[in-house]
Amino acid sequence: LPSSEEYLKNGIISSSLLVVSTLLFYLLGHGRNDNNIIGLNKYLDMATSTATILRLWDDLGCAKDENQDGNDWSFIECYLKEHEGSSIESARETMNMLISNAWKCLNEKCLSHHHFSQHLIEACLNLARMVPLMYSYDDDHRLLDLERLIQV
Repeated sequence: LPSSEEYLKNGIISSSLLVVSTLLFYLLGHGRNDNNIIGLNKYLDMATSTATILRLWDDLGCAKDENQDGNDWSFIECYLKEHEGSSIESARETMNMLISNAWKCLNEKCLSHHHFSQHLIEACLNLARMVPLMYSYDDDHRLLDLERLIQV
């Protein structure tokens, strides 16, 4: 198993959120000139925070499923191997702290980079906002929060 840090770095890339975010950057009219392309790196910092939130929420929501067949690693497994004697609860607390830190970073970057359009910033924030909803399903794989929203 990789270290939890290595796992998270790989998970950020393999989540494909950076690809989606790059497409949003261009679809919303950025990248028309060299100055805007340089801004892509600053925007990808925001997208990396969003991808971190996605990867960690995915592992929080799917840990039971992935452990069933033993073929998929999770942040929890990597953390427990790296920190022998730690509990699953301490791994979850670490994940929640990392999610909180990613949100702080995302909010700081969204507030400090005023050269991006409001649409681009909102798209990045909305991607992060939808993550908890996507992974808040119960043991029967029902999205209870989504079901409540649909009924409203």
